[in-house]
Amino acid sequence: MPDLLLELRSEEIPARMQRKAAGDLRKMLTDGLVEAGLTYEAAREYWTPRRLTLDIRGLNARSKDIHEDIKGPSTSAPEQAVQGFLRKAGLSSIAEAHVHSDPKKGDFYVAHISKPGRAAEEIIAGLMPDIIRNFPWPKSMRWGPASAKPGALRWVRPLQSILCTFGPETEEPVVVDFEIDGIRSGNITYGHRFLAPGEITVRRFDDYVSKLEAAKVVLDADRRKEIILADARNLAFANGLDLVEDEGLLEEVSGLVEWPVVLMGEFEEAFLAIPAEVIRLTIRANQKCFVTRSQGESEALSNRFILTANIEAKDGGK
Repeated sequence: MPDLLLELRSEEIPARMQRKAAGDLRKMLTDGLVEAGLTYEAAREYWTPRRLTLDIRGLNARSKDIHEDIKGPSTSAPEQAVQGFLRKAGLSSIAEAHVHSDPKKGDFYVAHISKPGRAAEEIIAGLMPDIIRNFPWPKSMRWGPASAKPGALRWVRPLQSILCTFGPETEEPVVVDFEIDGIRSGNITYGHRFLAPGEITVRRFDDYVSKLEAAKVVLDADRRKEIILADARNLAFANGLDLVEDEGLLEEVSGLVEWPVVLMGEFEEAFLAIPAEVIRLTIRANQKCFVTRSQGESEALSNRFILTANIEAKDGGK
């Protein structure tokens, strides 16, 4: 069965908004697909500072044809009841209805409604502009010359490109074509802003992930967290230190980088006279860095801290 790949790429999304936004995107699109008569096997969302991504597997290629009978009023019912039936059934004239008979209730109108199924690409293309335009960001902005016009597109940060492909593994996927405020969907994404900013042509999710990785983007936020935590522990240990772990900070930092590079910094030892909690709070809140302790120490901090960069320094961070 066909799979759907969707990416909305923008300027940097605040870290605290990323996880919920990706979940909102998954829910809004899958709810719309189901309401339109499509089913799917699995859906998973991903996010980085610059992109929200959906991988939907086993999506029907087409919605089913719909055949429905809508029972109406008696053939002797007043005109007001007949007009209400026509509106409900979507008929323009009572001549389009059929007359059925019941031994007890007599003759009554019935509308036989048939609606042909629709291609999944058509359904997706119809859903996405409304989803983007009505996305529930806590804060959003307008940008560019179009921002002065009524009804201009709003997004958390300027939306730059849309990737949307659909198709089974055995065939070449197609681009689901739609456009919103001059941004047209395609099969192009871009790598890391500084390390690999060039265009990347994508077919489906598997090559999307591998090509992004080659372009210095780790798509999976949980994997970025694992990389940061493992590298931070190892770097601290190599310097005779223990990392003071912080799950909340780890979640935030993983949302600040697409290609995590863990480095160590230090401050003057004289500042260790400041209470440890003040040092930790300042470094955590203002610098987004982890503090360390000497191995075996339970309270006092060292003057070394762990930071997570989004680029690879030419000198290795020395």
